[in-house]
Amino acid sequence: MHDIKTLLESYKSAVFQKDVEALLALFDENVRVFDMWAWSYDGLPAWREMVTGWLGSLGTNRDVVTFDDILIKESGDLAVASAFARFAAVSEKGEELRFLQNRLTWVLQKKEGVWKIIHEHTSGPVEGETLKVRLQR
Repeated sequence: MHDIKTLLESYKSAVFQKDVEALLALFDENVRVFDMWAWSYDGLPAWREMVTGWLGSLGTNRDVVTFDDILIKESGDLAVASAFARFAAVSEKGEELRFLQNRLTWVLQKKEGVWKIIHEHTSGPVEGETLKVRLQR
C-alpha cells in the first residue's frame, strides 16, 4: 500500500512540474484510460498525446492535484485505488485561479516489482434534469 501512496505523490509532483515523461512513467505501455473528457485512450502513445496537450495548455500556470478519501485494495500483483481528485489551476504567483474535482479509479499491476497503472477511469456525477456533469463535490 505504501508504494501506491508513493505513486499518488509522484502523480501530483509530475503534474505540478508539467513533467510529461515522469507522469507517463507511472502508466503501463498498454494502459487504457476512460477519461472524463473523451471516451478512451488506448495505449501509452494515445495517452501521451492527451497528457502533452493538457500540460502544455497550462502556459505559465500549473495544476495542483490533491486526493481525498483514498481507498486502496491490494491482492498479489493487482491493486485498485480510488479517490476524489481535485485539480486546481494556480498562477505563477501561487494564486488559485479555478478548480475542478472528479472521481478517479486506478487499476494497477505490479511488474518487475513496480506498480504501473494499467487502467484509469475518471468521472463526475451527472445531474439528472440538466445532464450536466458536476465538477465540484
